[in-house]
Amino acid sequence: MDVIALDDPTDAQIREWHGVLAAVHAADHAGEPAPTRAQTAALLLGAEPGTRRRLWAVPAAAPDHGASAAPGGFTAVPEGGFAAVALLRLPGAPGAERPGEIDIRVRPGHRRRGIGRRLLAVAAEGLRADGRTGVIAQVMAGTPAVPFLESHGFSCVLTVRGMVLRLGDLPPGRAEELVAAGPEGYRLVRWRGVVPDEHAAALARAKTAMADPAEFAGEQWDAERVRETAEVVAKRGDDLYTVAALRGPVVAGFTELVVPHGAAGRAAQYDTAVAPEHRGRRIGLWVKAAMLRWLAEERPEVREIETDNVGDNAHMLAVNAELGFRVERESMEYQAAAADLPSLSA
Repeated sequence: MDVIALDDPTDAQIREWHGVLAAVHAADHAGEPAPTRAQTAALLLGAEPGTRRRLWAVPAAAPDHGASAAPGGFTAVPEGGFAAVALLRLPGAPGAERPGEIDIRVRPGHRRRGIGRRLLAVAAEGLRADGRTGVIAQVMAGTPAVPFLESHGFSCVLTVRGMVLRLGDLPPGRAEELVAAGPEGYRLVRWRGVVPDEHAAALARAKTAMADPAEFAGEQWDAERVRETAEVVAKRGDDLYTVAALRGPVVAGFTELVVPHGAAGRAAQYDTAVAPEHRGRRIGLWVKAAMLRWLAEERPEVREIETDNVGDNAHMLAVNAELGFRVERESMEYQAAAADLPSLSA
């Protein structure tokens, strides 16, 4: 079967990619909002600072004999739309110790034909060529992606609970009550978009402090990386809101929320964290309540907030439950060694 390498996807290819995501969503992701065309374009064209992406697709029908060939023997021109797509995210420089991240989607009507395995083998070659030793994939629990990954050398390493807060269910005055009960010796600040210069270094230190010590090297935050991350969000047309708790000049805790362009009333929770030395003071709850109050003032059209929590993060799960978030879905993160993945020659 033909595989297309999409180094610089065209509008038509983005449209076909979105068609695959929409078809898979309709079959496998009940209860979760469908991706918008703008979100698909941002997925394919945007990249966080310090990351690279490789994209592949399998045409739904064989191309004309006149189609040209791309380097590596891949077909260069698709005809008849895409049957399946694959995205490989490569954080850091080639050879970085961090794993790659892979996402493979196959239209329901084209499954069980070896297409997913073929795309996995192509992505694995790209992974190994980049000097990576491992890869992770996040999929929805209970979907065909689970047995697919488990049959190709992947093992589940954690579960992630998708939660949603419907703002109409929040008792009147609840956010204000929680904000008023904030800890002594701290103050709240907030900003939209890129972090102000006076808080950039402190926010970077807070993001570094929240990182899991087991994470791979190269994840240190600095002021420039914090700014670049916010600029990526802005380039997508989305709005980033941040509320932080300060003790003197130190960012003790913070929460970030993004209102996507064309979000149809739903915002996405990004990072929320409290530095270890400031925990136990309900700062996480405080900054999230302040965010809810600000959102009601600034973006009254937002009716829901979605967030993801690692299944063993009991503290943040409790904070979200107290605010009224309810579990809507569960996803699973799988990991595999690059050496265990199928090869193109097999």
